[in-house]
Parts: sequence; C-alpha cells; structure tokens
Amino acid sequence: MFETVAWTDGAVELLDQRYLPGREDVLRLRTAEEVAEAIRTMVVRGAPAIGVTAAMGLALGAQAARNEPMTVFRTRFESLCALFAATRPTAVNLFWAIERMKRRFREEDGSASPEAISAALVREAQLIKEEDIAACRALGRFGAELVPAEATILTHCNAGALATAGYGTALGVVRAAVEAGRKIRVLADETRPFLQGARLTAWELQKDGIPTILITDSMAGHMMYRGEVTLVVVGADRIAANGDVANKIGTYSVAVLARENSIPFYVAAPVSTIDLATPDGDSIPIEQRDPLEVTHVAGIRVAPEGVGAAHPAFDITPNRFVTAIITERGVVRAPYTKTLAAMHKSG
Repeated sequence: MFETVAWTDGAVELLDQRYLPGREDVLRLRTAEEVAEAIRTMVVRGAPAIGVTAAMGLALGAQAARNEPMTVFRTRFESLCALFAATRPTAVNLFWAIERMKRRFREEDGSASPEAISAALVREAQLIKEEDIAACRALGRFGAELVPAEATILTHCNAGALATAGYGTALGVVRAAVEAGRKIRVLADETRPFLQGARLTAWELQKDGIPTILITDSMAGHMMYRGEVTLVVVGADRIAANGDVANKIGTYSVAVLARENSIPFYVAAPVSTIDLATPDGDSIPIEQRDPLEVTHVAGIRVAPEGVGAAHPAFDITPNRFVTAIITERGVVRAPYTKTLAAMHKSG
C-alpha cells in the first residue's frame, strides 16, 4: 500500500495527486505554510487525508517554532490553526484534526516547554494517522458484510487510500470484500470536473488488481437501469447530525438514481466525518472552487473563451436516500438523528 501522507525526518511528504496517474511524484514539504497550500491546491484531498495532513502541518509549524519564547510559540500555533482552517471549508475532518491538536497543545501548555509541546504534537499527528488507517480497515470489514458473494459496486469520486491515510473508506469496503473472498467488480464514475474517479480510483484499483470499469458520470443511470449495479458505496466529506451527507459534486444524482432503481446506497466514513454540531445538510458550507477547473481539463481549455462556469465542489445527499452509513464502530441506519448520536456516545 502506497503512502498518501507521511512524516519523515522532520518533513511532511505527500503523494502529489494532481498529476496521477501520469506521474507519481512525492513532495517533501518543510514548512506549515507549504502544507496548507498543498491542501488548498489539492495536492492531497479527501476528508480523512486532509485531516491527517493538517495535523502533520501543525506539528511541523510547532517544531519550527520550538526555540521561541512561550508567548511567541503559542501565538504562532494559533495563527497556523487559523491558516489551516481556511484551506477547505467543507471537509469536517480538517476542523476535527485542528481541534484535536489544539486540545493536545492545551494539555501540555503550562507544564512543558515549547520543545516538549512540539514533540507531543508530532506524536499526536502520527497517532491520528495510525488511527485513521485502523478506522478504515474496521469500517471496511463492517461494510464487507453488506456485500453479496458476487457484486458490481458503483462508486463516485475517490474514497480510497488516496483520500485517507491508507486503505480507504468506500474503497476500504471494496478491498475488505475482496479480502473476504467476494467476487467484486467496480464501476468507477469519472467524477467531473476534476476526474478523481478516472485519475485516482481507477489507478488505485488497477494497482490492487481489482476489476474496474471506468464510466462517465452520465452513464450511471443507464448501468443501473440495465441491472449492472448491485450496490453503491461512496465516501463523505461531512455527515450532518440528521444523516444528510456532503460528498463530491454528483453524489446526489447517483443517490437519486439508486433510489429509482431500488439499489442500496451506502456511505462509508470514519466517525470523525460525522458532525453532530451541524443539524442538517443545509447547514454544511459548500466550497466553491475555481471555474477554471470546469473550463479546463489538465490545463487545456475545453470551453469557449469568456463563457461563465460554476464549480460547487460538493453537493448534499438528503438522508432519505442513504440506505446506511458504515463507520469503524458499525453500520447505522435511519433514524439517523438517533442512531448517529447513540453511536457517538458508545465511543
């Protein structure tokens, strides 16, 4: 399994996802600002991976300031937290990771030196990564139990090892099903306009030797109507308290099509993606990205000069379309307001 994000000798290393599958470049980032820019420009993407990367970026920034007086060190850390919080507004794992690093800082503050706090933050960031991989493997096992002996799984965007610290959420379910002996084929939506399905999901699954067919987004309904889809599994960037799901733009359309064709629609995500402080999907901020990502593909203009373009990066799938939510603590079903809250308490 390749590494999406790693802490290596006092630097953060990221597999640059902007150029996959053509190039497999690893960026070595030595400042917190470089890490924040990598998140903003989608060198790394996927809610869990963003959270892990932000934690490592904060640890990197703290390490660079560890020889400063405590007042300067504390101010520097607070400013970096604000910097990372401004990179991607929808992925709640980002804010979860920042709050966790803040909590660890507070636990150490007052009784430890900046150098000791810095070391504690490095350990915390590495622990967040380890926990993310373990969570993905656990939710994968729970999800595999929902997969028949032979199945064609349709997925949207990339919710694999590239979107996490390793193994994946939606693709974690696929991997676990294969490991359990299921005969699996994947239909991967290309996922316009950034083509994460075409560039990333297909690349991951091909590396794993899992049979994969790439389809355009507009083919999903046709495949469902023809009986070629057994179930849908997608990831999530934020799940509201009522079970509404924010995921890559186009997910809502897939969910509606699945309901029309009586196909189970599952969302796979770690508990850190569930935001009980956000009551419903209407309260989730939707990131608006550069229209150039719509008018251009791989830097090449595909639309007429001067035409307007919109690029909401995510959409909201109402909870009524979600068959179940798969987490590392188990599978929950409607009524989500009750089941998600109960699951959080159990943890």
